[in-house]
Amino acid sequence: MVLDDAAWMEIALRLAERNIGNVCPNPSVGCLIVKDDRIVGRGWTQEGGRPHAEVMALEQAGEKSVGATAYTTLEPCSHFGKTPPCSDALISARIKRVVGAMKDPDPRVDGMGFVKLREAGIEVVEGVLEREAEELNRGFITRLTKKLPFVTLKMAMSIDSRIATKNYHSQWITGEEARHSSHFLRSKNDAILTGVGTVLADNPSLNTRISGLENRSPLRIILDSNLRISIESQIVSTAAKHKTIVFTTVAAEETKKKQLEGFGLHIITINGDEFGRVSLIEALRSIAKKGINSILVECGGTLCTEFIKLNLIDEFLVYRAPIVLGGDGIAAVEGFGLSDLSTAPNFMQTKITRLGADTLEIYKRQI
Repeated sequence: MVLDDAAWMEIALRLAERNIGNVCPNPSVGCLIVKDDRIVGRGWTQEGGRPHAEVMALEQAGEKSVGATAYTTLEPCSHFGKTPPCSDALISARIKRVVGAMKDPDPRVDGMGFVKLREAGIEVVEGVLEREAEELNRGFITRLTKKLPFVTLKMAMSIDSRIATKNYHSQWITGEEARHSSHFLRSKNDAILTGVGTVLADNPSLNTRISGLENRSPLRIILDSNLRISIESQIVSTAAKHKTIVFTTVAAEETKKKQLEGFGLHIITINGDEFGRVSLIEALRSIAKKGINSILVECGGTLCTEFIKLNLIDEFLVYRAPIVLGGDGIAAVEGFGLSDLSTAPNFMQTKITRLGADTLEIYKRQI
């Protein structure tokens, strides 16, 4: 059966999904080399961002690339970075036609990859499954266009939006399937962020605990204005194994900083907000400058409320259990003085999935 451009691009997009959360600061790209309606080469961005998808696919195709069509989920790069341009590699391989899903928002490329291919006599088709490609690399796009990472807030709560009982008992609100989903979600993000309050209360590891994905644990980020984190916490004891950044303020003691750095934590001092807490916007900007495309936020009600108040959440994931904890339970979101419905943060539900007895609700921010 002869497939059309969209069908081939769907396959390329599935390849690109393989290393999402594992290639920053690069985007995750998929590439197919197709000749005589057969795939002769496949590639996807490898761990750490290299090699690029096009190079991997061309190497697999070899001489079969001559006269073939390349399907790539992102415009081939046209600049010299740590590797030569992928557009040059496609030209050298004598590809006849290139089908691209979307332009690269990187100002070093921004359409010039397609221009270079056309100037070499290669037929170029743009915009095939563009929306799907943009969704796949939303973190990369957000970082380049807004100078911020794409932020996903994840919470597990009861039907009545409580995250714990009145005495803070919360393990486990949701069932095994929901927790498995949550760990898979961690593996698809570049970093996971929480506040020191959650570290002190729950002593989490913040790693990925799924068989076969143990090496896909994200960078851990802790917000700790006064460095209250315990030396005996799992975050500190595993810092040599899992890279961890702690954002703090000038209020933190230098002795504690040096002590934590001795365990392998990277301490970054930034401005505090009006209450002396780590400034969320400054922390996110710093994270983006480090090339982090996406962050998963797992936190308690206080930090969750601050993210929502400051309009810093791009996507809201709610794992909801079929239980009721009552009005004296701990609220998922604390009060923030809202008096007019027209000023309420607005999200649109995009998906709802059944996970055993629980449900996963996905909401995206309305701009």
